[in-house]
Order: sequence, then C-alpha cells, then structure tokens
Amino acid sequence: MGAGILALLCLGGVGVAVSLYDSATAIKRSEPDVVADNFLRAFLVNRDDKEAALFMCKSGGDFSRIDAFRTDIYSREQRYSIGIRVSWSSLNVSTEGGRTTVSTDIIRTISDGSERTTDRWQLAMVDQDGWRVCGASPVS
Repeated sequence: MGAGILALLCLGGVGVAVSLYDSATAIKRSEPDVVADNFLRAFLVNRDDKEAALFMCKSGGDFSRIDAFRTDIYSREQRYSIGIRVSWSSLNVSTEGGRTTVSTDIIRTISDGSERTTDRWQLAMVDQDGWRVCGASPVS
C-alpha cells in the first residue's frame, strides 16, 4: 500500500513538473512589442527561419523587404570578411484605424565598431490567437 501511495505522489509530481515546464516555455504573444522583439531577434540576430516563423502571421504576410535587408547584411559580411551585429532601439506600438504597428530603429554595427548605420522600420502586427508580425518595411 505504501508503494502505491508513493507511486501516485511521484506521478503527481511529474504532472506538476510537466505543467510548469510547459508554461515556462510557452511562446508569449500577449503584447505586440514583445512579439516584434522576439521576431527581430530570431530573424535578424539568430537568422533562424523556423524560430522566426513562430512569431509570423499564418498567411498573407509580406516579409520580402526584411528578407532582402537580412540578405544584404549577410552578403556584406561575406564580401568584406566582417561581422555585422544587429540591434534595435525601443519598440513603439501604435494603433490607428484598427491597424497596429510597431516601429523601431534597426541598428547595424560592424563588429569592430568602425561603422554604424540606423534605419527606421515598421512592423505590421495582427492579432491571430495572440499577436504576430505580418510584414516589415523600412520607413522612408
């Protein structure tokens, strides 16, 4: 009988552990700026398309410009044998006419610090079972 009680306690502990792990590793999509930050990190810093897809809209997104931006960074790194770090300034959320966007300055810095370039970008956000990025384009 003691072994049975011990087994039930162990199974209960496993259930609690799995539940805690699941909530700790869940993708947070409750705020548009958090999703935008995670998308930029996955897409531009980690260059991981699978990870970035977790933060992208399910269909109809336009990522051609930010993809070209990332390709340009990669080609410059290869052509000039340099490393380029990508970061961004604070993320500003705005909603106008039912459309939500996140704006930020994307900063490219050569690894040795010799050059720094800043470009203003705007990310289109949609609420599809949590916020997702549905496009990114430079602001002229």
